[in-house]
Amino acid sequence: MYYHASPTPGITVLEPRRSNHGVPLVYFSTKRENVLVYLSNAVEKFCREAGFPHAGPWTKWGPYGFRDGILLLEEYYPDALEDTYRGVSGYIYRAAALPEAPQEIGIPDAAGSAHPVPVDGAEFVPDALEAILAAERAGLLALTRYGELTEQKRAWIRRTMREEYDGAGDHPEYRYFLKDKFSFLSEG
Repeated sequence: MYYHASPTPGITVLEPRRSNHGVPLVYFSTKRENVLVYLSNAVEKFCREAGFPHAGPWTKWGPYGFRDGILLLEEYYPDALEDTYRGVSGYIYRAAALPEAPQEIGIPDAAGSAHPVPVDGAEFVPDALEAILAAERAGLLALTRYGELTEQKRAWIRRTMREEYDGAGDHPEYRYFLKDKFSFLSEG
């Protein structure tokens, strides 16, 4: 089974879209819990709630990796999980098969399709944060809260967010988000 998350209700065919990888694909995971992180995009949610005007594509935000075969979601700033996922609803769409051999995209348990994919079923998720916490309790994914990060990881975040901010010239929404969430960017 292939899983795909979206805030959009009623999808019957999933269409390829361009993401941070630059290639138009429908992105899937063979693990349901791995798509929970895609129910909300921190950049888009923050900018919309703050009233930041933006007409272009939203930069995707994905502070996660993998450890021992499971997704590890990390908070890069305090209360990031609640800010991003609490109260956000969406849908997990299922596809029994892809219309062509799955395209490898370099993410564990993930696959892409360059062609439209018919939906075989959908699950409504009323609160993304509650679903993520339930998956953590079941041992299906791991969370690292900001307060649990090592100083080495925090230094990496500071360095990486400075690089991201400096390199986000054509994405004003991303710069706006980063400057708000990482106050050290205002310090020069």
